[in-house]
Parts: sequence; structure tokens; C-alpha cells
Amino acid sequence: MVKITAAEVNKLRKSTGAGMMDCKNALVEAEGDFEKAIEILRKKGQKVAAKRADRDSSEGAAIAKVNDANTEGVIISLNCETDFVAKNESFVTLANELADLALSYDSLDAFMNADYNGLSVSEKLIEQTGVIGEKIEIGGFRKLSAPFVGSYIHAGNKIATLVGLSEVVDNAAVVAKDVAMQAAAMNPVALNEEQVDQATIDKEIEIAKDQLREEGKPEAMLDKIAQGKLKRFFKDNTLVNQDFIKDSKMSVSQYVKTAGANLEVTGFERVALG
Repeated sequence: MVKITAAEVNKLRKSTGAGMMDCKNALVEAEGDFEKAIEILRKKGQKVAAKRADRDSSEGAAIAKVNDANTEGVIISLNCETDFVAKNESFVTLANELADLALSYDSLDAFMNADYNGLSVSEKLIEQTGVIGEKIEIGGFRKLSAPFVGSYIHAGNKIATLVGLSEVVDNAAVVAKDVAMQAAAMNPVALNEEQVDQATIDKEIEIAKDQLREEGKPEAMLDKIAQGKLKRFFKDNTLVNQDFIKDSKMSVSQYVKTAGANLEVTGFERVALG
């Protein structure tokens, strides 16, 4: 029987993130062959992943990252089954490292096939499923480009947002973060009224009409009153038209223009867990 040293076990643990006993057992089974031991741990992950494929993975960490030029950002959520795992330091570290990697890729497929320390991202997630014993997967992948991109991650890594601004101004980082916090807190359905999809508009009009009928309003008046309610819906639920949470006397759009007369929000992305 090949003698396995503590140094070898520690090296495998650092390479894979697996527990000490799992690493020792894999090295024993592999008769000291490091690469074979990695493969054994990976196969264990595949078995665990297959068993837990139908589990709910609504916990995890939502992470937003922006490139050094502040022109592109990404949000990913690394999902797991329990809050206990989501708060684990090594899990959050992995989520941050994967988000850094995701900045270089324009699609989820390309990111999942990207190299992460000798494994593809998808292989790493299977490996970690075996290590942690929970279903681990990427739950969200969003990219945003703009002349200036800012980000915000809500406490506990439960919500992450990106906001794009139309130009670079002196206070761009503060403005972008403030608006990103707004998007996190208020969960707008779209950037502005023009970007609200027709299905949502039709649904809101129908809801308004049903409410008005229950109030006894005449059928002939329903369309006009429903349109007024739709305008209120746009104000409450589109990012640039919402009351600014730090100063409700102005809208988000008006707040942004305090930093530059022509400054506008060009887009946002939001990923939330749960």
C-alpha cells in the first residue's frame, strides 16, 4: 500500500477544495497518482450531481463585477441548496473568482466551457457538488456594456445589480452605484416605459379594468381610467421614472442629471436569489 503524506493530501485539497478525508481516500484509491485522484473526486461529484439534480438551489451568492475601464460588467449567481453553504467563505470566494472569469465571456455557454484552473467551469461545478454535497450551479448570467458601468451587491450577496450611464462624468461612480442600489431595492420591471413588454402592459390594463368594474365604474370610462393607472404603473415600476430612494422629491432620471445635464441611464441588469 502506497504511503500518502500529509503534504500530498494538502496539495490535493488546495487543488480541488475537497475535504481532507476525501482527498486522502482518493489518493489511497489512486495509489498516490495525483491526476487519478482528481479524476476520482470528479467522478464522485458527478454521482452526487446526478442524485441531487432535482433539488432546489435557490440559495447562493449573486456577484457583480466591472472591468478596470468601467465599460463592461457581469453578474453571475452561484447557486446552492442551503444558506449555510451560501455563507461559507470558500463558496463566496469561488463565486467571486467565477465572476472575474465571466467578465471575459459574452455568453453563458462560452463561460461554462471556459478554463478554471485546468477544469471547465461546468466541470468545476460538478466537482464542487461532490465536495460540498449540494447541488451547485450557475443560476444567473447577465452582461452590460456602456460608456460607464457601475455595480452594487446587496448585503449577504442576495441581490446584485449593474447600471450603465451614457457618459463618463466626474461623479459617475457615485451616481451609478446610487442607481444600482435603487434597482436592487425597487426591482423595476424595465428601464423606461418604452421597454416594458406588451404582455405586461396588457396584463396591467386588464387588472385595472377588473378593479374599476368592481368599483362600479361605467364600462365606457374604463379605457380612459385604465390608461391613467398604466401611467402610474410606469412611474412606480420603470427605473428612470421611479422616485429616487435617497430623495423622493426627484425621479431617478432627475437625480442622474444633477451630475450632468445630458447624463442618462442606458440600461441595468439585476439578479436576485430566492
